[in-house]
Amino acid sequence: MSQTVKMLSLKNKKAIICGSTDGIGKASALLMAERGASITLVARNKVKLSQTLSELSTDHGQVHFSLCADFNKPDQLKEKIRGHMKVIVGQANILVNNSGGPHGGALIDAEENEFRVAFERLLICNQIMAKAVVPGMKDLGEGRIINIISTSVRQVIPGLGVSNTIRGAVAQWAKTLALELGEFGITVNNVLPGYTNTVRLQSLAESKAKSMGVTPEEINEAWKNNTSLRRLGEPEEIASAVAFLASDAASYINGHDISVDGGRFGA
Repeated sequence: MSQTVKMLSLKNKKAIICGSTDGIGKASALLMAERGASITLVARNKVKLSQTLSELSTDHGQVHFSLCADFNKPDQLKEKIRGHMKVIVGQANILVNNSGGPHGGALIDAEENEFRVAFERLLICNQIMAKAVVPGMKDLGEGRIINIISTSVRQVIPGLGVSNTIRGAVAQWAKTLALELGEFGITVNNVLPGYTNTVRLQSLAESKAKSMGVTPEEINEAWKNNTSLRRLGEPEEIASAVAFLASDAASYINGHDISVDGGRFGA
């Protein structure tokens, strides 16, 4: 095994990946399992959890697990992840925070409760997951926390008012955590996907198209034309950045926003 391959390997690492039965989360779980990590999938759909679990590579002799939890119910998540860590995993080397964002709409039209729900799902649940894994990471002397957020952290996306707001808060939460945990060998970084070909993006395209009186295909074309590559990203392309940040090759990267957006330059 070359030094480069060894640095990118995740063999003997334990990773907990949230929102891991669809899109970017699932692509990250599949790739990290291929690179040797033992995966704990966290999502709310039992059927999808079972299906995804069966797709994970075990070529490196890993054992994988799943945890059924709803990120709209933070107290339930806290109880379940604590039990899982104590009984099943013990210590985790890697945490990937990833959860579906709120629905689209203008910021001024949003109801107050939309902010509360999104804040709990996207930030409070991240805090719960971090508190569950950080003690073990400190004992190990190393760890990786990777937050999949959005390119809206750098440039807001029109029509995603609540999402833009809350994801900005998550980015600052992560950078603060990076500052606090760096001395323990724990890095905290954010991956900022651009327009990525997922079920959520297509749902947003349909919603935006309806409000504008155009077709979803026209919305997709507009999004493509706002990137220098003139195309949507694929979940696997975002997953490559996640897996890199989880590896030893990224050991000196901390507190950063990593855009994976095809060179997005427009709204």
